[in-house]
Amino acid sequence: MVARQHEGRTALVTGSTSGIGLGVARIFAEHGANVVLNGLGNPDEIETHRAAIEKDFGVRALYDSANMLKPEDIAAMVRQTEENIGPIDILVNNAGIQFVSPIEEFPVDKWDAIIAINLTSNFHTIRTALPKMKQTGRGRIINISSAHSLVASPFKSAYVAAKHGVAGLTKTVALEVAEQGITVNAIAPGYVWTPLVESQIPDTMAARGMTEEEVKRDVLLAAQPTKEFVTIEQVAQLALYLASDAASAITGTTISMDGGWTAK
Repeated sequence: MVARQHEGRTALVTGSTSGIGLGVARIFAEHGANVVLNGLGNPDEIETHRAAIEKDFGVRALYDSANMLKPEDIAAMVRQTEENIGPIDILVNNAGIQFVSPIEEFPVDKWDAIIAINLTSNFHTIRTALPKMKQTGRGRIINISSAHSLVASPFKSAYVAAKHGVAGLTKTVALEVAEQGITVNAIAPGYVWTPLVESQIPDTMAARGMTEEEVKRDVLLAAQPTKEFVTIEQVAQLALYLASDAASAITGTTISMDGGWTAK
């Protein structure tokens, strides 16, 4: 029997209709939190995930289609969460996109979108959710970042810039609320085994003339010394810990979960 340490609390998880975000939302629901999902995808599939959370864990689960490019949508999502479920106790900023290109060829609209979704949306969720957290005297803000918040890779200028920004935003907000019962941290995974990553393997196999195992080891996991993917469950478990009372002394930090990538 799982100890429901977050019984009755409210967790808003952006980018949670699949992959890491969905895994995080489900683990908080498993531990008793009502959850709000957000993200893109097939409406029927999203509804299936939402309904499954309610059925599996006996909590309330809502879906909000807020466009993370639009500050007004983000603010409305936070307000509607507060009105429909209650003040947000746990905010997980997970929404993100990627685009790869040499900087001189990088499309300006792609740069703008990556900065907006991967970094600026975090600012908007945090600034809107903080007032209620301050009123209640408790809050957990967890930004799902990346190893690229600490190191760089070529051709990912927008993504690396955004994730470095997330690390700075995390530190700054943590200092501002350090005496108010609110912690702010970031999780920085390396390559995580998600359906999105898995779907890229066949094309890479064909393009490079490699086997599946060669693609995993020599392409995707080239930077990770363990040569093992981080799992969604591992990221979710770390988020769960950071939201717990046991982690109240951890704030303003970016925690690496990258198989040794950033140790090099």
